Amino acid sequence: MSSVIVIAGKGGTGKTTVCALITLMLAHRAGARVLAVDADPNSNLSDALGLSAVGTIADIIEEVAKKPDIVPQSMGKDSFIEYKIHNDITENDGFDLLVMGRPEGPGCYCYINNVLRNVMAKLVSDYTFVVIDNEAGMEHFSRKTTRAADNVILVTDESQVGLRSAKRILGLIEELGIVAKKKFLVVNRSSGSLDIIEARREFAVDDVFVVPFDKDVQDLSSKGLDLASLSKSCAAYLAIQDMGDKLWPKN
Repeated sequence: MSSVIVIAGKGGTGKTTVCALITLMLAHRAGARVLAVDADPNSNLSDALGLSAVGTIADIIEEVAKKPDIVPQSMGKDSFIEYKIHNDITENDGFDLLVMGRPEGPGCYCYINNVLRNVMAKLVSDYTFVVIDNEAGMEHFSRKTTRAADNVILVTDESQVGLRSAKRILGLIEELGIVAKKKFLVVNRSSGSLDIIEARREFAVDDVFVVPFDKDVQDLSSKGLDLASLSKSCAAYLAIQDMGDKLWPKN
């Protein structure tokens, strides 16, 4: 039985960093199969995970649009695109990566979102965990790319802007009828000043987790290095490990 984990939050709060750390943490579990999905057109998750030259759904769609003759006569365009995506998933040690990408032309996001949703519906059962890095803000919820999730993790920092954004996303989930079995708040780069008990009450989430400010993470980010080389004993990774042990206990 797979577990779908959706990561959402305002840009600049460390949403993709948290998503990458969760992916790496789960990938180190014996027997776990993890699919990381970069559903953010900025496509930063691959860099955070240390993967380069990653193909995207947008690339495949653009290729078919420019070269329609590559579609076999026995296969429709949509089926061929899904076939190409399944074969082009980036495989890595412990996890696979699927990247949405950014379309070249305007007004193309609806089609890419539909393709992403259809592909994910068929892939989910092949993995123990599916970790989805959503576009900064609420776009994928409003487009219903993510119709259901076992866990929604809202990432914020301690700023009022980040906290307000997380609260708006919670409201949109309710408004759109998105099925989320459990919802959690992750306060990233925390200085420890936020009242966790009050935050749990105010946001009405199942739990609140804190990831402390970590100079090791900051240094890697400033140097443009990936998080795969991050020490497993650093404060940020240990916080993510502790959260993982509580939310997804090892069998």
